Amino acid sequence: MKQLCLAILLMAGSFFMPAARAQMKDSAVSGALTMAEYEKAKSFSPGDLDKDSYVKFENAYILDRNDFGKPYFITGDDGLKKRIDLYKLIRKDGRIELGTMIFYTTEGGKRYMACLPGFKAEGKVWEKYFEDIHAIDREEKNFVLKLSYVLSRELGFQLYRAAATGASPSRERESGTYGNDICFPGDMLVTMSDGSRRPLCDVKAGDVVVAVNPSTGERTSVGVKELTVHEAKNYAITRLLLVSATVEGREIKLLSRWLQATPNHPVMTSKGEKKSGELAVGDIVLCPERFIVWDREEYAGGIQRVYNIVAAGGSTFIMNGVMVMQKAKN
Repeated sequence: MKQLCLAILLMAGSFFMPAARAQMKDSAVSGALTMAEYEKAKSFSPGDLDKDSYVKFENAYILDRNDFGKPYFITGDDGLKKRIDLYKLIRKDGRIELGTMIFYTTEGGKRYMACLPGFKAEGKVWEKYFEDIHAIDREEKNFVLKLSYVLSRELGFQLYRAAATGASPSRERESGTYGNDICFPGDMLVTMSDGSRRPLCDVKAGDVVVAVNPSTGERTSVGVKELTVHEAKNYAITRLLLVSATVEGREIKLLSRWLQATPNHPVMTSKGEKKSGELAVGDIVLCPERFIVWDREEYAGGIQRVYNIVAAGGSTFIMNGVMVMQKAKN
């Protein structure tokens, strides 16, 4: 399955703190981060993130973390703790805020750096920023997801999706087969009765899978009567990124789940059963824990077979860690 990650686009007016917004009223002052400054900022790094809260570089730029405060510590599905420190990037002459410097430190002490431009920056600077964070994401799993979560909490930015595969809003409802089939791609992982997970396409009659009572959360084991296989078509697929976060101060436990299904496949939400294609960012999905829809995309999945389980009992199974329905209710 293709790896899809989030990137963040910031809407004008929501980036800067009040003092920075006030400086916009002075049209004589340029607060735009130039490409040359963006590249130069990559060499700016505090020596000690625990002590260096205000650092000057070349007697022309300042990194100031005082408004951001303590670092965030974020733990993902792998149990490894990452550290994220945020600093304002300030042009000393005129005290112009140019953007936000991000320092991401791994559990092994490796430090990654990114420079988030201010909203006045030209498009080419933003494009370079996206290229840079994608490059980090390819090396450091879920970097962009963790970064976007922290920034959304700290800065209150509005998040928009830019997929690593080049996806954009124009891909929404990309041409594909929208039929009555209620199915999943074959690489979705089904939770079996012994706790293992198996690709859906490898499940067969006689296997035993986990069923979940959506009201009580009680788990039972049920036998598979049949694996329904639909002929290969260019099916429309809804891809959902689901996120759950437990926050204690600056400590964040972040879990994520991916689910891909045909748009009409029902899933359980906090408001009852909904089709996957009807879910919106912010909806709560039961997995069987409560996860929020952080990002969604609908696209043509390419020529492939899709599958669904017909079981001897139960209505709700676990697919990629998400509760899904065996079939829609009439």
